[in-house]
Amino acid sequence: PRVWSSASSAAASQTRTYSHCPAQPRPLFLPSVSPNRTTPLPIVSLPHEFKFLSNPKTPPPPPTATTIPVPVRNPHRSPHPVIGTASRSPPRGCAGQGAAVGEERRSPSKVQLMDITEVLLATQSHDGQIRNVAEGNIKQFEEQSFPQFLQALSAELSNDSKPPVSRRLAGILLKNSLDANDLVRKEKCTQRWRSVDPAIKSQVKGSLLMTLGSPVSDAHRSSSQVIAKIASIEIPLQGWPELIISLLGNMTKPDAPPSLKQATLDAIGYVCEEISPKDLEQDQVNAVLTAVVQGMNHVENSSGVRLAAVKALYNALDFAETNFQNESERNYIMKVVCETAISKEADIRKAAFECLVSIASTYYDLLEPYMQTLFELTANAARADEEQVALQAIEFWSTICDEEVAIQEDAEESGDVSSACHFHFIEKALPLLVPMLLETLLKQEEDQDEDDGIWNISMAGGTCLGLVATAVKDAIVPLVMPFIEGNITKPDWHSREAATFAFGSILEGPSVEKLAPLVHAGFDFLLNATKDQNNHVRETTAWALSRAFEFLHSPTSGVSVVTNANLPHVIEIMLTSIKDSPNVAEKICGALYFLALGYENAGSMSSVLSPYFGQLVSALLATADRSDSNNSRLCASAYETLNEIVRCSSIADTLNMIVLLLQEILKRLNQTFEFQITSSEDKEKQSDLQALLCGVVQVILQKFSNCDDKSVIIQFADQIMVLFLRVFSCDSSNVHEEAMLAIGALAYATGPEFVKYMPEFHKYLEMGLQNFGAYQVCCVSVGVVADICRALDDEVLPYCDAIMSALLKDLSSPELHRSVKPPILSCIGDIALTIGEHFEKYVPYTVPMLQGAAELCSRMDLPDDDSTEYKNELRRSIFEAYSGILQGVKNSKSELMVPYASHIFQFAELVLRETSRDEGLTKAGVALVGDLADALGPSIKLLLKNSNFHSELLGRCSQSDDEQLRETASWVQGVISRVLVS
Repeated sequence: PRVWSSASSAAASQTRTYSHCPAQPRPLFLPSVSPNRTTPLPIVSLPHEFKFLSNPKTPPPPPTATTIPVPVRNPHRSPHPVIGTASRSPPRGCAGQGAAVGEERRSPSKVQLMDITEVLLATQSHDGQIRNVAEGNIKQFEEQSFPQFLQALSAELSNDSKPPVSRRLAGILLKNSLDANDLVRKEKCTQRWRSVDPAIKSQVKGSLLMTLGSPVSDAHRSSSQVIAKIASIEIPLQGWPELIISLLGNMTKPDAPPSLKQATLDAIGYVCEEISPKDLEQDQVNAVLTAVVQGMNHVENSSGVRLAAVKALYNALDFAETNFQNESERNYIMKVVCETAISKEADIRKAAFECLVSIASTYYDLLEPYMQTLFELTANAARADEEQVALQAIEFWSTICDEEVAIQEDAEESGDVSSACHFHFIEKALPLLVPMLLETLLKQEEDQDEDDGIWNISMAGGTCLGLVATAVKDAIVPLVMPFIEGNITKPDWHSREAATFAFGSILEGPSVEKLAPLVHAGFDFLLNATKDQNNHVRETTAWALSRAFEFLHSPTSGVSVVTNANLPHVIEIMLTSIKDSPNVAEKICGALYFLALGYENAGSMSSVLSPYFGQLVSALLATADRSDSNNSRLCASAYETLNEIVRCSSIADTLNMIVLLLQEILKRLNQTFEFQITSSEDKEKQSDLQALLCGVVQVILQKFSNCDDKSVIIQFADQIMVLFLRVFSCDSSNVHEEAMLAIGALAYATGPEFVKYMPEFHKYLEMGLQNFGAYQVCCVSVGVVADICRALDDEVLPYCDAIMSALLKDLSSPELHRSVKPPILSCIGDIALTIGEHFEKYVPYTVPMLQGAAELCSRMDLPDDDSTEYKNELRRSIFEAYSGILQGVKNSKSELMVPYASHIFQFAELVLRETSRDEGLTKAGVALVGDLADALGPSIKLLLKNSNFHSELLGRCSQSDDEQLRETASWVQGVISRVLVS
């Protein structure tokens, strides 16, 4: 039997495999190692002229035991200025995008007849009219004379006599003419560059390479970025082979000034950031690594060069896989990075630790020989270095946790724990790592409760502690509890807050059996701590309570810190604390959310919160209205918690109160249209609030949908729809998304009654289906089409031409995000199932589209897990589309699909023979084989008789642990048997 498809995409899962596993891992931390040692270890001399020679065809030399002695840096060095590494590109300029390649040039542009320097400077004029004219001239120049545009700007950028401002603008315009965030515009930029005369391209590239030698930092930095953009276009197609040679030549010049080396290393880093590791040959990678690592060497006197080298290495690490497999080269890289991590300059130390974080993620399985040294480096940095460095040191251990948790999850998923390459770095480091992390918790900032986005040593340490708990589970509890017990009652608020933070951080990971006694024992203390005199302590206490409710409040499992006996006191504390300062109130909203969530699936127990429903709703609405907070997160948290309170409520107990709530929410939504909008900030606040209110309406509609009596929904449906249509008059995509979701709920709840809204609503639905820019809105609109089909049945027919036209256009558009296309295919199946024989006129357009999608699947490259997940999702949606069409035409138009039967059967066989398919794909494929036989019957008897694939497939499925798959296979077997004997 047909199961309606889902329009939502499944989240991609992350899987990792590790091929390198030593037979016997060595002990990691020796008793003599102390993170507090102050006597420097002897440093190993590093050859400045070391060269990387790895060849993937040549096996690495036999391994030898290696460790890296590294001196401990003096933590009391004076601070140095920091150069950020987070953003590598200047903001985009005002350049327009060019016209089609090959457009006829009828006359020189105005800029060609003017001084390019004057035009560039005019784009920065305070006079709006002058600025607009200049920007228009620049855009015209780019569109009408793109090759000359490139020549003029590259000449401007390379000329040291020109003003720094015009050179900087020239660099920005060049970069923007070669790249774009939007994939379609990016492809146009790529094709436009490729169409330029090779001689002009050569001239531009030569000018850019020359600019690397400019003493003006803005100029050589811009040049290195533009070089990288050109490289991203040419190198993947084996173009610009001399680039790497030219860059490396700059590094080996005996008299090369530091500015040239720095600019060259910047360019190398940006190039590595833009291209894929498969784009470079191994000898090129070796040469790049040689230049970069030598630039990091301590004999290099320029700190700017060393910093650029470390940043370049960060971007080159993905290219170094072969080199990391070579022990001597790996040792050399690790030595240089570790030595750089104790440089006297803080920004260089920070960049070096960023490299170590990346290495931890990329080369986890090769780290074991270096972990003792890495612990000393990170522990000293976390304890005594400047914050920017300490944060990266802590991030190293967070990354190790992420890797080991992923390995554990993959092993559990596959059921093969023995083959997992797990070095247990966290477990081995635990006795030293946990005390170091607990120390960081005491480094709070006095004003950290005033900044939502703050990230400091204390927060990083607590986050890492939580990851450690997830990785080692019960083992962390005895190491943390003494710290909690020793600090929780101290007079200093720092100690109390740190103890509470530690407690909340370890609640995810350890077993319920290990945690439950501790939480039960400290629960009353936590509740009382919500009245602590310090705001920081109260906020962290509220957060810790939300964690306790999230992980240890499950009435259905029989384990819960909240009981019928203490629930009244808990509610009283929540209702009091939600009136606290905005940051505390936000955490209390989170606690209430998880408190309600614990009751959501508790059946009859869901009425436990009914006596408090009115108080909780009133408190949350008042919190959402608070005027003492500029924090939009508080308003959002209040409404999201309100949604959860409604979901877990008993409709029998709270029906009248939910009706009153719906009236209040509709009143608030109506009031948003009366807001005075005088700025973009006002507009954003309006749209955010409208989205939240639409979300509450959606949850209430879903709640009422579970009632047999639809009178309440029908009573308010007109008012709801009028308000939603007004929301669509706004131009905010996030509001449209929430309103669409709510309309889907309304269609489901009202059923056939929804048809009266279609004459007005269908135009907004079609607009949503064509919203390529806000693809989430498009995806939600696709889901609403499926909801409407279910609700209206064949009454949707008058709107199908426009809907099908929009869906087929979506499928053929390269501009639409690929994640929307599988739901579209499934939706087409829903439409066919709904309108039955009337789908006939769409078959000639739809089936070739499905065949093309199937062909795409067979050619799809799978470089990563996300691609595998997407391919499975796409194939599943093709199966669902075919199933819907077959079932739709089965009764009177089945002959329409006979010409396509062989292709459908072969596609199903091809997919179902693969081992990489997931469970959902298997179910959809088996169902399609059954639908094919059921719909076409004797017409495909010969096709079935000549294949033994279906018997093998159904035999395997009949042995599956999945009951639904076994039932489907049994049904398919029966259908095929009837066809074969017909």
